[in-house]
Amino acid sequence: MCCIAALLMSSGKVFAAYNYIYTGYPPKYCVGNNPGPNSKAPPNKWGFVLFRAYEPLDIFGPYEALYALSRVHKIDISWLAETLDPVTTQPLLAAMNPKNSSSFIGIPPTHSYATAPRDIEILLVPGGLGSRSPYINSTLDYITKSFPKLKYLITVCTGSLVVARTGLLSGKRVTTNKAAFKDVVAVDPSARWIPHARWAVDGKIWSSSGVSAGIDVTLAWISCHYGDDVATMVTNAMEYERHTDSYWDPFAEIWNVTAPSGA
Repeated sequence: MCCIAALLMSSGKVFAAYNYIYTGYPPKYCVGNNPGPNSKAPPNKWGFVLFRAYEPLDIFGPYEALYALSRVHKIDISWLAETLDPVTTQPLLAAMNPKNSSSFIGIPPTHSYATAPRDIEILLVPGGLGSRSPYINSTLDYITKSFPKLKYLITVCTGSLVVARTGLLSGKRVTTNKAAFKDVVAVDPSARWIPHARWAVDGKIWSSSGVSAGIDVTLAWISCHYGDDVATMVTNAMEYERHTDSYWDPFAEIWNVTAPSGA
């Protein structure tokens, strides 16, 4: 569904459509769209992809939401990388650290891509400076090979750039970091890039805008699969002011990303 000349109706809300493209949320498979008893347990086996120079909050924002959820529902998280060496947020190039700062952290993976659990259901791909690296081919290969068996693929920030490099986003409705929007779109113009969205959904692909938006897309996913009461409980446990409107995106204006692209 592309731009509409006059008005766009979604989830009972009316929007001036010249700035909006349908975000796909909530998808039809959400529990709120299927009232009555549901005996099918939500997927709970997560994999977090790690590559050098990932953006910390792209990882830790969604992780915090899942950590809170794990107190009331079983959640398994695997940390995945090319090797078992700790994966640092430090950029590979000194030019990407012009002040020579020492503000970096590292995460020790639980599995290499070669030994990753075969039953991972949801794969989360962060963004960051490393998303543009020519040295993450093993990450691209893992995402490509895993995708057919996944129930969901979630990209945060320029994690969509990483997945765009695989070709998996072609024809899909997705969004990304607005400061990097034009650069990300250039990687795969065949994707249906949404310029004004906090997050977007197309089938099993969920994508968020930049950095902190990873928290909101994760809470939206939780609401979709566990119900909004559970998502609200998680939000309150985090003392976070959640954005429940997928069209909320002031950063599209801040970064002058207002025209539809690739739809």
